Amino acid sequence: MMRSMVFAVALCLAAAAAAQAPKQYQEDVVRTSGGDLKITCIGHGTLMFTYAGKVIHVDPVSSMADYTRMPKADLVLVTHEHGDHLDAKAIAAVSTERTVVIAARSCAKALPNAVIMANGESRTAAGLTIEAVPAYNIVNLRPGGIPYHPKGEGNGYIIHFGDTKVYVAGDTENTPEMKALKQIAVAFLPMNLPFTMTPEMVADAARAFRPAILYPYHYGNTDTSALVRLLEGEKGIEVRIRDLR
Repeated sequence: MMRSMVFAVALCLAAAAAAQAPKQYQEDVVRTSGGDLKITCIGHGTLMFTYAGKVIHVDPVSSMADYTRMPKADLVLVTHEHGDHLDAKAIAAVSTERTVVIAARSCAKALPNAVIMANGESRTAAGLTIEAVPAYNIVNLRPGGIPYHPKGEGNGYIIHFGDTKVYVAGDTENTPEMKALKQIAVAFLPMNLPFTMTPEMVADAARAFRPAILYPYHYGNTDTSALVRLLEGEKGIEVRIRDLR
């Protein structure tokens, strides 16, 4: 009887410890001219990059991680104002007095202290060059004909890590601006209807600007194997599937 009680208590303690332990996220490392870039795939549209001693959070959202336990940010990038991308509480949790927050125009009211970047602008923050790329819908519209993401409101971001350019597209379709990009090493492209792209649209964009590594993200219940099939045999584009539903 005593042995059973001890075992039950041990199980409870182990379960409590597991519940309190930080979640383990999938990570990849990409070599750049400035050292290794660690990519942490947190979930949905939420990412973290670690490079040259700096931490960059992209669209940190509390439902994806406990940001009180996450590394403090040198830079936070926010693509647009929707609640699955903009979470002021999460941003506050990873911010210090040195943190730079860069956001799209649609975020200005919710993030009054952020640096607002317009589509097409470029600036340096935390020692990194950041470019803002338009992110918008062309085909997918709300009832009444209003785009889910109007042009000019949201950003994708190109982040320069040494000689390596990483493109995080935000919520967008395969726009002309996206398809005109050059020398992108790593791309995160959203893939879920009706808000962003189908696998066919993602494949179309990838064939146009040819990222060396392509991560579909923000994909919800979309079948990622469809994208793998569409780009099968496409030389120079590696499709990486990570848990970014």
